[in-house]
Amino acid sequence: MSEPSASTDRPVASTLQLPQGDWATLLDGLCARFPRIERTQWLDRFRRGRIQDAQWRPLAADTPYRTGMTVHYFREVAEEPVIPFEETILSVDEHLVVADKPHFLPVAPTGIYVRETLLTRLVKRLGNPDLVPLHRLDRGTAGLVLFSAEPASRDAYQALFRERRIDKRYEAVAAALPELDFPLQRASRIVKGEPFFRMREEPGPANAWTRIEVLQQQGHWWRYGLSPVSGRKHQLRVHMAALGAPIRNDAYYPGLAGQVADDYSRPLQLLARGLAFVDPISGVRRRFESSWDLQEGS
Repeated sequence: MSEPSASTDRPVASTLQLPQGDWATLLDGLCARFPRIERTQWLDRFRRGRIQDAQWRPLAADTPYRTGMTVHYFREVAEEPVIPFEETILSVDEHLVVADKPHFLPVAPTGIYVRETLLTRLVKRLGNPDLVPLHRLDRGTAGLVLFSAEPASRDAYQALFRERRIDKRYEAVAAALPELDFPLQRASRIVKGEPFFRMREEPGPANAWTRIEVLQQQGHWWRYGLSPVSGRKHQLRVHMAALGAPIRNDAYYPGLAGQVADDYSRPLQLLARGLAFVDPISGVRRRFESSWDLQEGS
């Protein structure tokens, strides 16, 4: 998991626990671990203090390699795309931050995105380097994301997700399914597919369950309410495609659409609409609703 640096002016750092190896120096070990990054780039990061120890102190390139050592390093992207949509902060207290994420914005640093992520933006806006996302949304999905604001209470909020004590409601726009009776539950076994970023269903014991209802019928496109019981990657997208109604503008399911770049005029029509739970610290029932909306279509 990514952890923030001590400075909110810098992008969120990634954390690595050094694997077993016989490299003489930390520089040699990092070059072996990340072969696509040039040795000169690593040297430049060391020079600028961008490689740090567990206490966030800069390390030298010739630091002896030690298996199990914790290293923080700052990912850098030369030409990071700017996401032209803004998040909204719905709630902030000493334990929890609730944000409303726009389409196309990643939750945390990944791939070519470092600064243009919800986590990095919130760390900078709130001046809180202890922020950690409690769950994830796909980059293409809009809606609610919860962040732990301080380490002491973090596990109490993470337990809400581990123990399924949080109600999650999504909405999606997808093709009409007049031949099916709603509400219904889709139960299936979801596993990794090909390419690596896709998932698929396979025969076997179910590991993913979604309750699906119809919220609105309008021509060819219907609005659905989706309540996932489990939290498998791409679960809602896979389940809707398997029913014969892939979510509108989904480039991955049921088949790859071959999109090269983001088309901001065609966001994935999937929204994390609501979250509800009993706060593990206060004992108060809390509910949050996203302010984003979806395109109806016709």
